[in-house]
Amino acid sequence: MKHSDETKRILSVSLKELMKNKPLEKISIRELTENANVNRQTFYYHFEDIYDLLKWTFQQETIQLLDVHEDALVWKEGLLQLFKYLEANKEFCLCALQSLGRGHLKRFFYSDISTIFGRVIKSLCEKLNASEEHIAFLTHFYTLSLAGLVESWLLEEMDQTPEEIIEMIDTIILDQIRGAEHRIKGVN
Repeated sequence: MKHSDETKRILSVSLKELMKNKPLEKISIRELTENANVNRQTFYYHFEDIYDLLKWTFQQETIQLLDVHEDALVWKEGLLQLFKYLEANKEFCLCALQSLGRGHLKRFFYSDISTIFGRVIKSLCEKLNASEEHIAFLTHFYTLSLAGLVESWLLEEMDQTPEEIIEMIDTIILDQIRGAEHRIKGVN
């Protein structure tokens, strides 16, 4: 198992190196495996195609950051780590975004980020007796919002620092919860 993970990491590093100078769609399996010093058969033993390797790379490097911080009280630290990862790997992430487009990246990240935000939203909504449908809607809403914000920040369309963005997200979520609490109290 260790050897298998190490081989995947070697292929991942090779992909990231190549993506610094080339769009993803111009990178061949042959070029990737030669750069990683492994054979094609080894690549196909671990991955279906380059997109599968890209997905694995993102999951290993970014989703783990968020998953460690799944608790409602520390999710902000996980999100900050995600921004730091994006900043440190900007060329790679921009290449992936430009090569694949937003739709593909959304599919890569959506289920993992949604699971994490789902935990946070569910935790915050416990005292509201919110329906599963309402929690699912909020989770979807905040997952899409976060994806858009991360993309916009990565493309340098925003002036805010990651810390400022995270605080704004936290404020919006807490304001939404407080508003729901107020609405519920007004009904009773």
